[in-house]
Amino acid sequence: MKHARNNELTDRRLAAAVAKAALLNAYRAAKTAAEPIQASRQAERISLVEAREARRAERQRLKLEERTRLETLAAEEQVATEAAAAAEIEARQSAENARISRVVQDEAARKTERDRRYAARKARQA
Repeated sequence: MKHARNNELTDRRLAAAVAKAALLNAYRAAKTAAEPIQASRQAERISLVEAREARRAERQRLKLEERTRLETLAAEEQVATEAAAAAEIEARQSAENARISRVVQDEAARKTERDRRYAARKARQA
């Protein structure tokens, strides 16, 4: 004989309820047994997240410092470039003024020499 007793609907329902209760009790026991491990894992995860956030904040701070440094360098280079351009313009202007001054002096010297020759020629003729 395979089944010694009569398997009626109520017997099957009772067996299912007993099996379900056993599964539920086993789950509860496993859950309470795993609680310290789960708490330690949760604490480990929290510490990892905090460390990750600290590293991210440090990277952001370093990026901000680098960006500020680069902007300062760019501003200094811009000022230096503008100063060099202004100095070059000033040098060109002073060179142009010196050239004009020499041309005017040469022209005055030529005129003076011409006037002297003219006066000498008039003196010889007179």
